[in-house]
Parts: sequence; structure tokens; C-alpha cells
Amino acid sequence: MKLLLVIFSVFLLFSCGNEPKFIPVKNVTDKSTVQTEKKPEADLSEIAAKAEEALRCCTATKMNTDFCILIDMSLHSGIKRFFVWDFKNKTISKQYLVGHGCGTNSWSADGSKANPQFSNEDGSHLSALGKYKLGERGYSNWGINVKYLMHGLEKTNNNALRRFIVFHSWDLMSDEDVFPKGSPEGWGCPTISNNAMKEIDPMLQKAGKPVLMWIYQ
Repeated sequence: MKLLLVIFSVFLLFSCGNEPKFIPVKNVTDKSTVQTEKKPEADLSEIAAKAEEALRCCTATKMNTDFCILIDMSLHSGIKRFFVWDFKNKTISKQYLVGHGCGTNSWSADGSKANPQFSNEDGSHLSALGKYKLGERGYSNWGINVKYLMHGLEKTNNNALRRFIVFHSWDLMSDEDVFPKGSPEGWGCPTISNNAMKEIDPMLQKAGKPVLMWIYQ
């Protein structure tokens, strides 16, 4: 009987010793499955081509031929897509973020940061594509309290004045890229940061002739 108890005890000992031990497994993330949104970049060659057409327009309409403003709305609103083009040196002299109209999305949010809609209709709360002549400088309730009237030169934007679409700054606009977030959206006005307007405003005042602003996609 004692022999059987000894044999049974030895069996239990070896059985317990051979049980697999619990080894915690680390939660390893497969980096190949993690996708990040690629930050878009402006196409300098495309901007230069637009600038050539802009210069022809400025010459024909007797606008300023020192510089113009090009706004590429095909770019994500979280990156700089507002370009001051230097006609003489054929290069971008300044670039900033710029907001567009929210449409049916929430005001001041970024609901259409990558796919804005455009309209020339009053009440649409959308920006309108086309060439504009920047006109009279006036007081704005927004930003640094400076605005410029925008005279639409094409069928796609000739209701700008009627719609109270003006160029002004906005406290909510950032100085630097905010991608993958977008810039805040208003009711159709192209809006830049306060610091950006502080740089642009003196240029517009000293321009001597009206400056072309071209909003395109």
C-alpha cells in the first residue's frame, strides 16, 4: 500500500512539472497595416503655368503686373494653397493657408477640407471660382479689421459683391499647416490668418493698380 502511495505521489509531481507555463503575449501592431494620410504638395510647374495666364490677364486689363494672388482650391485646406506670385522673379514670394465656404456643412468647422464645393449663387455659403480684381480697402468686423472688395470678372464669380464676398483675415486661421485637419470654413470669403493679412495688406496698398486674385481648382 505504501509503495502505491509513493508511486502515485511521484506521478503527480512529474505531471505538475510538465504543465505548460503561461507566457504573456505582447500586443504587437503590424506596422504594414497602419495607414497614414499622405500630405499633399503644391505643384510648382502648375502654379507657374497659371501665373503666365494671370500675367496676360493683368496686362490686358491694366492690373498690377508686379504680383498676383493665386489660390489653388484643389489642394487640401490644411496646407498652404494661397500663393503670392512675383511676376518679375517668376516665383512664389509668400504662401499661406486660406479658407473656403462651408456650404451646408457647419460654419467654422472643416467638413469639406479635401473636397470643397463651389457656387456663384447667393445664399450658397460657398466660394466661387474665377478671376477677381481686388478693389477698395475697407473696414472688416473680422480679423485685423481690414477687408478688400472682390470684383468677379467671370460668369462663375460675378455675384461676389452682391453676396458680400470679400477678402479678409480671421482669428481662427492658422499661420502654419494644420494637415490632416483643415482650415475653418466660412460663408464663401477667402480668409487668411491675421499675421498673413498684416503682410499682404501693405503690399496691396502700395500696389498702385488693382491686384488680380485667381481662385481655381
